[in-house]
Amino acid sequence: MIYPTRTAILLTLAGLPVVLLVALAASARWYAALAWPVAVLVLTAIDAVRGSRPQQADATLTLPSSAGVGTGVDAVLDLSIAGHAPARVDVAIGGNGLIVPADADVTAIDLTDGHGRFAIPYRAVRRGTARLDRLWLRWSGPFGLAWKQRDIALDATSAIVPDLTLVHDRGAQLFQRHALQGLMAQIDRGDGADFDALTEFRSGMDRRAIDWKQSARHTKLHAKEFRAERNSQIVFAIDAGRQMSEPIAGLSRLDRIVSAMLLTGWIALKLGDRVALHAFDSRPRISSGLVSGPAALPALQRLAARIDYSGEETNYTFALTNLAATLTRRSMIVLFTEFTDLTSAEFMVRAAARLLRTHLLLVVVLRDDELETILDRAPETAEDVTRAVTASALLRDRLMVLTRLRHLGAHVIESGHDEVATRLVEGYVDLKRRNLL
Repeated sequence: MIYPTRTAILLTLAGLPVVLLVALAASARWYAALAWPVAVLVLTAIDAVRGSRPQQADATLTLPSSAGVGTGVDAVLDLSIAGHAPARVDVAIGGNGLIVPADADVTAIDLTDGHGRFAIPYRAVRRGTARLDRLWLRWSGPFGLAWKQRDIALDATSAIVPDLTLVHDRGAQLFQRHALQGLMAQIDRGDGADFDALTEFRSGMDRRAIDWKQSARHTKLHAKEFRAERNSQIVFAIDAGRQMSEPIAGLSRLDRIVSAMLLTGWIALKLGDRVALHAFDSRPRISSGLVSGPAALPALQRLAARIDYSGEETNYTFALTNLAATLTRRSMIVLFTEFTDLTSAEFMVRAAARLLRTHLLLVVVLRDDELETILDRAPETAEDVTRAVTASALLRDRLMVLTRLRHLGAHVIESGHDEVATRLVEGYVDLKRRNLL
């Protein structure tokens, strides 16, 4: 495709006053006034035929096989233009929106002898299969009066999966931090819930651990030693409903909590606990079996990658009742959710109350920074006052629901999106240290 540049159009418009004056001054020779636009047209045509033609351009694009959501992705472009190639080419790439350009939509690229290899930065914003399927190349002729454009079909794909950066960067750090506290570096003999051995009572041991029957049999005081319970069941219940698709700092709530879930799941697997994943919106969508061992983390990541963004309302009663029916022993259920109205929150509280009869429940919600910002901002107009009053009412309702959950016996974590992973790991480790699992 060849079409005039903005320079050619402006040049033509700039000559219109001169054309008009010539036509008025020499009306008998009015055709002389056409010299200016004809000259611009001829120069544009010469510019279009000089240099490389659009058909002489060729390009290939490659993406990494997979990338974590929220991370950077480099699209590697190999570009070649035969003939008298231009020094600079404008590049635009179209896709399905799962990855977006990190900078401008159109990138200017410099060529050397008509060839070049470039890395164009992108950012993964949604999970799924990212696809870049169209490439537009554009360059101007030697005079800068004609654009030459080439449209090239592409087939570059990349699997956008839950981000494991937190596991790689902070997992070992958090694991080491709690190991120094003695929870993970030893079997916690003398503490915990599982019976380990019977030993002779020594000064400093807990007197409540004395086994009086065995002490009478051996005519010496003997005490029971315990160790931290292993093989606990940790079930991550993820609300994938409409409200979890809301973006926070450029990434959806769902992707934020999935990253936190994977980090906590890795810690739990390292501690010998078993982990399962349960995702739901209006009905259960994913219900996995229990896995164990650090080697099960990739399988957990693949399951999390299948959690789709939903536009349906969350049905807590159906989902959590179905989850409770699949559990055969006491488990720790980590519920990731979000709510804005009291009606849906009431259903969640009732379903949570039924779970708490048998299981340990930890509810994780992300703090609503937008409402807090509206509430903290100094009002300048009547609309600002109305927004602040509405935000205050919503936050008050939210606090009331979380307080009801705490009174029922659930543990609640409300955190910012940048701290939720650390807060969740600390909450899990604290519950495990207190032998509540």
